[in-house]
Amino acid sequence: MALPVEPPVSPMLAKAVKGMPPQDGSLYYEPKWDGFRCIVFRDGDEVYLGSRNERPFTRYFPELVEAVKKELPPRCVVDGEIIIIQGDALQFDTLQQRIHPAASRVKLLSEQVPASFVAFDLLALGSENLMEEPFSVRRARLEEILTGAGDSVRLTPVTQDDKVAAEWFDMFEGAGLDGIVVKPGDLPYAPDKRVMFKVKHERTADCVVAGYREHKSGPIVGSLLLGLYSPDGRLHHVGVAASFPMKRREELVAELAPYRLDDLSEHPWGAWAEFAQGGSDGQRLPGAVSRWNAKKDLSFIPLRPELVIEVAYDHMEGDRFRHTAQFRRWRPDRTPSSCTYEQLDRPVRYDLGEILAK
Repeated sequence: MALPVEPPVSPMLAKAVKGMPPQDGSLYYEPKWDGFRCIVFRDGDEVYLGSRNERPFTRYFPELVEAVKKELPPRCVVDGEIIIIQGDALQFDTLQQRIHPAASRVKLLSEQVPASFVAFDLLALGSENLMEEPFSVRRARLEEILTGAGDSVRLTPVTQDDKVAAEWFDMFEGAGLDGIVVKPGDLPYAPDKRVMFKVKHERTADCVVAGYREHKSGPIVGSLLLGLYSPDGRLHHVGVAASFPMKRREELVAELAPYRLDDLSEHPWGAWAEFAQGGSDGQRLPGAVSRWNAKKDLSFIPLRPELVIEVAYDHMEGDRFRHTAQFRRWRPDRTPSSCTYEQLDRPVRYDLGEILAK
């Protein structure tokens, strides 16, 4: 490639803020897409899909390589998000399945459930390096090059009205989006810097603590394994709570010791070692090999499912928390059996097609 901006490039990032930043005359508000962050580099027939960790996505999304050749200018660098749409919403679970070592599997999935690319920034066009230009200029140029683009490469909507952004924050969650990204209009592109802002949803849930994984530094608590009961009475693994101070991790070992189970067969997740993620009977279980790090040890120390904690989470992806939940407090007043999916606040469904048509 002979582009003015060449791979790899680390994407510009956003820092979390609690409330929607009010309009100061320069801010741009965009939906926060729930997919794989990707910077697309195209130089004629050469296409490179760069990931957030600067490793290529190119082999996993052959249909996007072809779409880029058809729907983007011959020489450009575009920042955006790879997503998969099923029905009227984003499906991150399906997207994760694309990171697969077998080329035949990738090809099959690319044909059955093709991915799309949502563009939200322009780093280079032709022989121009646009990274030092303000975002307002980059956005205007991006809109120009995507006028009349096809169905696979889409332009994210944007508004400068903070009231509209607040409406988007509430409405778009039902389509699988997880918040709003706010960008100052005078912002140059700053790789790997948290200079944008993101506003994400936060809810709370009471969960059963059914085990823990040890921290990478030694035999202290790394994360608590969380469970919720389905209507049929099965305890499903829905995620983890982590981010404890080191001293607290050490204290938790002693506090949890009375609840440890030596016989895994007596635990609701006793069959975890026999199944892949999700379980052959539809039960969500811990202990599967990580799709992102096959060498990562995901074994856990089982606990009697008698403790309940309140956690904060942003949103659900299927039947589990999309991101790591945050510990809020112990709930000795709650019984484990009361920790069900029914307590969760489900957002109103919203058609993703209406968002991308804006």
